[in-house]
Amino acid sequence: MGNPVKVLLVDDHHLFLMGIDSILRDQPGIEVVGHAGNGEEAVEKVKKLNPDVVLMDINMPVCNGIEATRIIKGMVPQTAILMLTVNDGDEELFEAIKAGAQGYLLKNLTPDELLACIHNASRGEVTISGQIAGKIFQYFRSHNMNPERNEKVKEQTDHILTAREIEILQQVIRGLTNKEIADQLCISENTVKNHLRNIMEKLHLQNRVQAAAYALNIGLITLD
Repeated sequence: MGNPVKVLLVDDHHLFLMGIDSILRDQPGIEVVGHAGNGEEAVEKVKKLNPDVVLMDINMPVCNGIEATRIIKGMVPQTAILMLTVNDGDEELFEAIKAGAQGYLLKNLTPDELLACIHNASRGEVTISGQIAGKIFQYFRSHNMNPERNEKVKEQTDHILTAREIEILQQVIRGLTNKEIADQLCISENTVKNHLRNIMEKLHLQNRVQAAAYALNIGLITLD
């Protein structure tokens, strides 16, 4: 077995935080390295503890989760951040992904779902349910850029991305994992990972959700 996934828990509700802690501490392959009660404290803990995954509440005092995510991703881009919230409002979804969050999870998910999301995030995978993914991409589509600019950007991006990379982004907006994309396209999981890494490097974006949203926004892929 490899090294455990180091997890930092960030929430200003102590009882909720301790409940998540008690679930995760019993799990093999997971190491809870610390707690934080607000975004400012989360930034400091990330500097000291270097977690692989941060479970981040959105609405907190001092510094909210979205702003903390923006700061952390600027300092340590490889840290995966999962937003945990009771609210699936479109504005927060948009801002969380724009800030660089790896996933956006509702607090009513089951322990098994949470564990799967943490492990997926540690591997760089999307950790957003199909329903929430749909809301994110619908938001991007309804808040798109100037159509004339879209067409120019689409033409430029068409020359940057390969047909296979565009095909993979089309699967990302369906909320599929790397394995599911690999099965769908009859390629290896490692090939999917390599394509996604290349896509993010080419587009200068932080994660695959941002890349898929960008491609949808300019009309390179569709929700259909």
